[in-house]
Amino acid sequence: MTASKSQPYLPGRWALALLLLWCLQACTPHRNTISNGDARRNNARIQKQNRDAISSYPTYSVQQYIDRFKPIAVQEMNLYGIPASITLAQGLFESGNGNGELARVANNHFGIKCTSDWNGKNYFKDDDAHNECFRVYDHPEDSFRDHSEFLKRKRYAKLFELDKNDYVGWAHGLKDAGYATNPKYPDLLIGIIQRYHLDQYDRSESDIQKIKREDRVLAQINQNIGQATKDSLTRSTPGNNLYTVKTGDTLFNISKRFGLSVDELKALNNMADNNIKIGQQLVVAK
Repeated sequence: MTASKSQPYLPGRWALALLLLWCLQACTPHRNTISNGDARRNNARIQKQNRDAISSYPTYSVQQYIDRFKPIAVQEMNLYGIPASITLAQGLFESGNGNGELARVANNHFGIKCTSDWNGKNYFKDDDAHNECFRVYDHPEDSFRDHSEFLKRKRYAKLFELDKNDYVGWAHGLKDAGYATNPKYPDLLIGIIQRYHLDQYDRSESDIQKIKREDRVLAQINQNIGQATKDSLTRSTPGNNLYTVKTGDTLFNISKRFGLSVDELKALNNMADNNIKIGQQLVVAK
C-alpha cells in the first residue's frame, strides 16, 4: 500500500486512536450502571435489615445533633487532627442535621460514596447523577470514623499539616482538594461553625504534639496509597494510642500520664461517667 503525498500514511495512527479511545473509557471515573429495579430492590433490603433502627430513629434539632455527636468529633480530632468543628459542620450540612435519608437508613452522615476500595453494603440515591452508590454503615460512629479514614488520602495530606483548630484552613482546603464541587462550600462550613460556635470543641496542640500527630497521620496516608482503606472503627485505632487499664489506675492519673484532661479522655472514649475497669482499653491519643 502506497501513501499519498497529501495524506501521508502513519502506521501508528489507528493504534494511537484506539489507545486514546480506550483511555477515555478506562480513565473516566466509574459511573454506576445499576438498573432502577435493582436499585429499588437493594434499598428495600437495606431498609428491611435496618427496620428497627429506622423506626426508633430520633428527629434531631441542630443542638441535639451537636450534643449527640460532639464526643465522637472530638475523638476523631484528637486522633487525626481534623478540627471537631469541621467534622460537626460537615455532618450537619451533609446529613440535614442528621435527619436526611442517608443518615436515617444508611447511618451515612457525610454523603460518602462507594469507591473501588469499598467492600461494604450499598445504598442508591440520586445525587450528581442518577442512582449513585453510597456507603452503608452499621452504626453512626462507623460513619464518623470512615470520614476520617476517607480524608487520609494523598490529595488531603496537606490538610493534616494545619493546626487542628484551624477550621478556616480546613474548610478552604477541603474544597481545593475536591471534596465538594460547590464553590461556596468553605463559606457554608464556616457559617455553620460560627453560627453554632462549634469552634468551642476545637483544641490547640503544642508544637511537639503537632509534629508527632503529623508524622503518625502522614505515615498512615503513605501506607494507604494504593491500598484499600480500613473501615472498622476498632481496627482503625492505632495500637500505640491504646492503654490497658491496670490495678490502681484512675481516669485522673491516666489523663495526666498522657497529657490529657479527664474530660478529653472521656470524650476520646465516649464515656458518660468516670468508671473504668481492669483490662479495659482506652484511647489515649493526644
